[in-house]
Amino acid sequence: MSSTRTVTEAAPRTGPGRLARLAGRLPAAPPRWVRPVLLANLVGEVGIVVTGGIVRLTGSGLGCSTWPQCQPGSFTPVRTPESAYHDLVEFGNRTLTFVVAVLAVVSLWVVLTHWPTRRRLHLAAIGVLAGIPAQAVLGGISVLTGLNPWIVMGHFLLSMVLVALSTVVVRGAQDDVSGPGELVVHPLARTLALVTSALGAVVLLLGTVVTGSGPHSGDAERPARTGFDPQAVSWLHADAVMLFCGLVVATLVAVRITAHTDEARRAWTTVLVVTLAQGLVGYVQYFTKLPELLVLVHMLGASLLVVALTFGVLSTRRHPV
Repeated sequence: MSSTRTVTEAAPRTGPGRLARLAGRLPAAPPRWVRPVLLANLVGEVGIVVTGGIVRLTGSGLGCSTWPQCQPGSFTPVRTPESAYHDLVEFGNRTLTFVVAVLAVVSLWVVLTHWPTRRRLHLAAIGVLAGIPAQAVLGGISVLTGLNPWIVMGHFLLSMVLVALSTVVVRGAQDDVSGPGELVVHPLARTLALVTSALGAVVLLLGTVVTGSGPHSGDAERPARTGFDPQAVSWLHADAVMLFCGLVVATLVAVRITAHTDEARRAWTTVLVVTLAQGLVGYVQYFTKLPELLVLVHMLGASLLVVALTFGVLSTRRHPV
């Protein structure tokens, strides 16, 4: 009797009450609507890149002649026969800024509410929100400087940073709780992923130089160019792209051989697919004299490449954010 009582007393109590108390200590899974909200934030950041491309390709960059007002004395377009559609295109792009700002505020609230201890996830969401007014000011400076190509480049590259941060938030939301961030690939594969992403940033930078040296200045009447030879910078950009493609393939091979998760393999397969599609569009647009539609598709592809690369790097660790 005594031995039986001892065993019984030593056994863990796992009755309904005990399980309920244990369950109460664990963070509840976020509602189903949380991920669509964070995805909407990412889509909004990509969307404003596309609408910015439309502004540039239609020569509407100075459709609103000043900033923060659209026209002197008016925050909205003042319709004149000379304005055609350019002021409406530029004003539409400016208006979308308020949409992405609302999405960023909601996303930050979601992250703070459902993951109160995920500090790095908080920083990513805060970075998105802080970047939106910075982006608006930089856009205003580009207008006030007559679409200075270097300012316009910075405007685009900041958009790429916001796309990357929005992707970090989406990826971080896949983990209900924060756990150890150990590698799920060989360290060499992780290093290759980081180097590939760094070169991807260089490719994006050179791509903006190519655009800033080509025919699509953003203003139909007063084109502002870098002064570089468009063909020379295009070749330099193409050389960087070829090196980048090689590194993407090397990273994919290393990940497929060493990864412990299917997520990492899928992520880098996606990087390769997006890279090849983006490269194809780039070469076609070059040999067809930069038609506006293909240039716009190429800008969309740049945003998707940033999304794919960010997912790729994050997939090399468990609980990366």
